[in-house]
Formats: sequence, structure tokens, C-alpha cells
Amino acid sequence: MKTSILLRQVTIGDDVRALIEKKIGKLDKFFLENAEAYVTLSKKREKEILELTISADGVLFRSEVEGPTFCHAIDTAVNIIERQIRKNKTRLEKRLRDGAFLSEVTMPEEDVEEETDFKIRRKSFNLKPMTAEEAIMQMNLLGHEFFVFEDQESEEICVVYKRKDGAYGLIETSR
Repeated sequence: MKTSILLRQVTIGDDVRALIEKKIGKLDKFFLENAEAYVTLSKKREKEILELTISADGVLFRSEVEGPTFCHAIDTAVNIIERQIRKNKTRLEKRLRDGAFLSEVTMPEEDVEEETDFKIRRKSFNLKPMTAEEAIMQMNLLGHEFFVFEDQESEEICVVYKRKDGAYGLIETSR
């Protein structure tokens, strides 16, 4: 697996870089060689934040961990990704190309039950053209974490959402 490490206003030694690559290497057993891992390291106040994203044949796995050190955070991040794989193994095998998960690998038994049925609550509503700021206001009035709307200028469907850091995000779609 190809690993890319992005540093945001932090520096790390070669030993930490090697440890991160070694820990991510444990995930190689689940993916073919074309998988890519992206690690972003940053620091906020006294916490070190590690974001791990793995891209494999169009499927993304992601974990974000805050910890006292990057060395502690990488263990947790890798465990989160392994748990995601175990929880969705059957669906992932159907979604990815044949052989995306190497057949000789046996999944370690843990108390993680594979999710077989998704309980989906459906809602429908009419999209109203509005600006992102109006959509954020509407989202906050409803007390939701995200809001779908039609962008007034582009006439495309967009999503605004509240981020963990308290800021807002905007997802713009295109056809």
C-alpha cells in the first residue's frame, strides 16, 4: 500500500514516520497493492490529531483520532479501520473488484457483529433554492447536523453540515 504523510504545522522524526508506515502496513493484508493511505498529522492545543484515509478501488475508509502522541493515535486509527472492514466485509467484497480482499487472510474473531441490515428512515421534501448561509440558518433552526438544498446560483444540489470543530462545511455536487 502506498502511504503519503501530510504534516500540518508539525514536524516528526524519521522514527515516528517509520512507526506510522509500519502500523499502516498491517492493513496490507486486506487490500491489493493499488490501495493508497493518506495520513494527515496536525496539532490543536495539547492534542495531536491523526487522520487516516485509505482509498481502495473507489471505497474510502477513514478514521480521525486525537491523542497525547501520534504514536498512540496511529494504533487507534488502524483499529478503527480494521473494525470498519470487519463490520462491512460482505458488502465490501461485493462492492470491490474480485480479490480486493486477499482470500488467504482470515479475519480475527472479535465481538464485532457484521452489519447485515440497515434500518433506513426515508424522508422526502421539496428543495428550495437558497444560499449556503440561508441553508445553514435553516439547519440550525431545525437542530440538524446537515441540510440539503438547491444552490440559488448554480441550481445544483448541495449539502451544508456542521463540523466537529464548530465550523460549517459545504458539499457541492455536479452532474
